[in-house]
Amino acid sequence: MLGGQVTVDAAALKKGLQSDGKIALYGIYFDTAKAVLKAESKAQLDEIAKLLRQQPALKVYLVGHTDSEGGLDANLALSQQRAQAVADALIRQYQIDGKRLLARGVANLAPVASNDADAGRARNRRVELVVQ
Repeated sequence: MLGGQVTVDAAALKKGLQSDGKIALYGIYFDTAKAVLKAESKAQLDEIAKLLRQQPALKVYLVGHTDSEGGLDANLALSQQRAQAVADALIRQYQIDGKRLLARGVANLAPVASNDADAGRARNRRVELVVQ
């Protein structure tokens, strides 16, 4: 699931949340250094909304992650803004109750791969769903 190449469907989201308490989303797209969702994110947002509708009691954190490019303070702000953009889209476009979503940004403090190469940086740029 590198760099937005895979959209995880609602069933896989549910399975990941049940088994690990979290799942990384690589079908959420932003331009570099921006927090505006790209249209290509719609398929992943559709699946998140589908999961949340199927499980009305489910509450999640939307956790934004960045790679290590740029300064920590800028990445903390960017990751928070990106996580909030996902929450806002779910609330506005899909009528998901905002009380079920909590956006947080952690910048590059929890990498899943090395930031020394493009492939690793792409894996680190993600939004995760985490069970509250």
